[in-house]
Amino acid sequence: MATRQQVNKIFKALDLGRELKGANAGGEWFADSGDFLDVVDPTTGTVIARVEQASAKDYEKLMRKAEAAFVLWREVPAPRRGEVVRQLGEALRAKKEALGQLVSLEMGKILTEGLGEVQEMIDICDYAVGQSRMLSGPTLQSERPRHRMMEQWHPLGVIGVITAFNFPVAVWAWNNALAWVCGDVAVWKPSSKTPLCAIACQNIANEVFRRNGVPQGVSCAVIGRGAVIGERLVADARVPLISATGSTRMGKRIGAVVGERLGSTILELGGNNALVISEKADLTCALASAFFGAVGTAGQRCTSTRRLIIHESIYDVFLKKLVANYRKVRIGDPLDPATLMGPLIDEGAVADYEAAVKAAKAQGGRVVYGGKALDPPFGHRTFVLPTIVEIANDAPIVQTETFAPILYVMKYRNFEEALALHNGVPQGLSSGIFTDSVAEAETFTSFRGSDCGIANVNIGTSGAEIGGAFGGEKETGGGRESGSDCWKSYMRRQTNTINWGGEVHLAQGVEFQP
Repeated sequence: MATRQQVNKIFKALDLGRELKGANAGGEWFADSGDFLDVVDPTTGTVIARVEQASAKDYEKLMRKAEAAFVLWREVPAPRRGEVVRQLGEALRAKKEALGQLVSLEMGKILTEGLGEVQEMIDICDYAVGQSRMLSGPTLQSERPRHRMMEQWHPLGVIGVITAFNFPVAVWAWNNALAWVCGDVAVWKPSSKTPLCAIACQNIANEVFRRNGVPQGVSCAVIGRGAVIGERLVADARVPLISATGSTRMGKRIGAVVGERLGSTILELGGNNALVISEKADLTCALASAFFGAVGTAGQRCTSTRRLIIHESIYDVFLKKLVANYRKVRIGDPLDPATLMGPLIDEGAVADYEAAVKAAKAQGGRVVYGGKALDPPFGHRTFVLPTIVEIANDAPIVQTETFAPILYVMKYRNFEEALALHNGVPQGLSSGIFTDSVAEAETFTSFRGSDCGIANVNIGTSGAEIGGAFGGEKETGGGRESGSDCWKSYMRRQTNTINWGGEVHLAQGVEFQP
């Protein structure tokens, strides 16, 4: 576990203190609520810092700065905005080790994953720099003589970014890097379970933006209670776009509130991701991918592999090999390079894990491996055994998402049955098939195949690259973030028609003369 000396070193590198304020608009941190949030190390249960949460008054102060900053920031040429984001990527490179350690310390994912998450931030900054020179719209053919028609994309305004604990830094970068090059300003409400990561990111951005003369308010962070800050941000008509990552229940609430005021949303919600393992698969690759997908981040990724659908002819062999891998998982301190699985985020997550295992047993499931919480190795009950449960796909517990390392396994007889099992859940985020059959691979990625936003062949469900659009369908919310043309969500589209011929021509041949 992290010693006090290690924690102090991480804090010093990231300009963190033990007593912190919860609101920032590019300058000094502020808060006047008197309502303090204890920041708990999930490995030990130790309080490592306290953050004074923002009040409604603090939120208004921050929003006024954000509104004023937008008027100035949208005037900056997009390539120049991209240059600022490029420098942010360089600053993140310089802080990668410390920030990755902080992610592991505060969230509990193992160090290699913490560092990987920071690398994801660096990558999206690089991507956004290139995108800053390609915010383009097409020239369209007008039906009227001597007219030109075209599309433009303009900055949208103040956007709200709500992130979850499991990716406490990367999702901020996914949204903000693109929003900034598009000319928007961003107000970030991070998870109250990982506020230090947010403060560290804001500190890094503040320094880069200050050096470049960026107006205060372009980058804002606000840490506070959902009832005080979250509800205000979601309902705020000054915020045309809310990008939110979290549970389906949370997303339905946000979608309803933002929809009522005719705002826009990017919703990244629950996943119930499955891998189909064909009898025609390379089982070595399939095993490695299923193992990481189910056990990585202690099952606390929205893209974690939750279900394994295995052809009956290889079921017993594959499951035996998977259990053998599970038996070798080293569980413990996430900052120890030898650890393969760290803690769950808190004791509430352990209670959810135990409830899911109990429900699975009651619904006809058989625990193949794991199925119990561990005695606290560091004095805090947040560690569990990664778990495999043999169960039917239509069991109620399988139809829901439990944010824990529980993998449900089942057999299939033919490919059509595998597809039916795969698609037979309310969520639709990530999916994969392992097969050497071209027909199976093409079918899986066709309109007849996976109904998810991400469909992979011979790749697991977890670990998406930033170059593609990330997001899912059904109860996953329909939002898309990161690469491809996701930048368009952060801008407003405008169609322009220009008459350069000196005569008025109405569309559709309409004649209208007095």
